[in-house]
Amino acid sequence: MKAVLQRVRSASVVINGAETRSIGPGLVILLGVSDTDSTAMCEKLAHKCAGLRIFDDENGNLNVSAEEKRYEAMIISNFTLYGDTKKGKRPSFIRAAKPPLSVDCYEEFVRQMHQTGLRRVVSGEFGADMQVSLVNDGPVTIVIETDDWSR
Repeated sequence: MKAVLQRVRSASVVINGAETRSIGPGLVILLGVSDTDSTAMCEKLAHKCAGLRIFDDENGNLNVSAEEKRYEAMIISNFTLYGDTKKGKRPSFIRAAKPPLSVDCYEEFVRQMHQTGLRRVVSGEFGADMQVSLVNDGPVTIVIETDDWSR
């Protein structure tokens, strides 16, 4: 899996042009699932994301997690994170997982995020048309790839 974390002051997502969900300070997590992933990775990834020390302490150092601050998180599915641009100008998404694996991993990751110490977790809707707005804080953007864990 690939998770792109953005430290935000606030964020919102409009789903299928109608429903809006929003958070205050915390994390926006774009989650991509590859065809080699499994739901077994979700718990570790969720705790890694919630516990990553990317918020300022009293001295302005990145030393505090969203979990410690009791912040919120918004999780958005994003298969394009596995876009391969090695050939030509049109990305190939051959490595992106297809349903049911992609849906199962996304839903399990969301479930595991609810088990962390975050104050609140909201999510987009898998496969929906979504418009995400955010106020990036810093900016601080971190990419976590679970493939790196097995190396």
